[in-house]
Amino acid sequence: MARPAESRGTIAVAFVRQALQAVARRGLDPALALEKAGLAPDLLADDRGRVGPAVFGSLWLGIAELLDDELFGLDSRPMRVGSFATLCHLMLHTPDLRTALVRGARLVNLLLADTRVELELEGPEAALCFVEQGTRARQAQVFAHETLFVMLHGLMCWLVRRRIVIHEAGFSYPPPEWRDEYLLIMGETLHFGRPVTRFAFSAADLDAPVVQTEASAREFLRGAPHNFLLKYKDPQSVAHRVRRLLREIPPEQWPDFDGLARQLRRHPTTLRRRLEEEGSSYRIEKSARRRDLALEYLADPRRSVLDVAQALGFAEPSAFHRAFRQWTGVSPGEYRRKAGLKG
Repeated sequence: MARPAESRGTIAVAFVRQALQAVARRGLDPALALEKAGLAPDLLADDRGRVGPAVFGSLWLGIAELLDDELFGLDSRPMRVGSFATLCHLMLHTPDLRTALVRGARLVNLLLADTRVELELEGPEAALCFVEQGTRARQAQVFAHETLFVMLHGLMCWLVRRRIVIHEAGFSYPPPEWRDEYLLIMGETLHFGRPVTRFAFSAADLDAPVVQTEASAREFLRGAPHNFLLKYKDPQSVAHRVRRLLREIPPEQWPDFDGLARQLRRHPTTLRRRLEEEGSSYRIEKSARRRDLALEYLADPRRSVLDVAQALGFAEPSAFHRAFRQWTGVSPGEYRRKAGLKG
């Protein structure tokens, strides 16, 4: 079994499966899209499999070319190839994020038939809402809303050159099997079964100036879609520095929060605030790193589950079992059995 990449920088196989179902619905062979993206069919059988954003981006482009639809054929009106570039340029020539989103929503609503995008303003909070107005199957609705969010949120963050933190996300459908991935993509405050799909963020973000140019747009579009598949990343961000520190030292040597602040030369209050602004926390970063290490260590048959728990800094094996179930939905032993591993 290959060692997993860092989950915060990779995409779950569940999204690969959904993308390929769009090809199958059109009566085409999904193997064509897999081969074009350089993906092995065996990957689809591994529920814990992950792919890099560049690989998923290649798959997205390949499917868009096959279907002439950049939204995987999920809407009754196809989003023709070139639509995203048009959306990008339309939102680019605006003074601020508010104007960009108003323009962007208008174009998306012209392009699509089954989902209407609305910008909601309510006091100190703003929200991007997806109102379902078609009769498509639930699974198509789920993936359409996920894909639209990734597109629009990626554009929002790129336009103002910083990540727009989603404070709360609600979805007009029950929790999908891959709902844990939402924590990495949209944050921790999630609600399901709501009347509309709604992503709330600070209204103050709407005043952020659009800082990109035609030249930077050309560069951005050359790297699309893999450069907006994940949360906007800034290698100078505090969260990035925390992740780098956690990768460099073993879990048993991780500092407490005050020690972390000293190592990063930040006041603890300032550090906590900066991480919150970036949609993260020390607890989130430690949990993500422990999950990655757990999957890596469990792939080694020479390590027992007890060894893995101790290596990750869990005082009790039961605490590791609870955490692993939260991460993956199965126990460590069940994960190994499904992966054909022993130990």
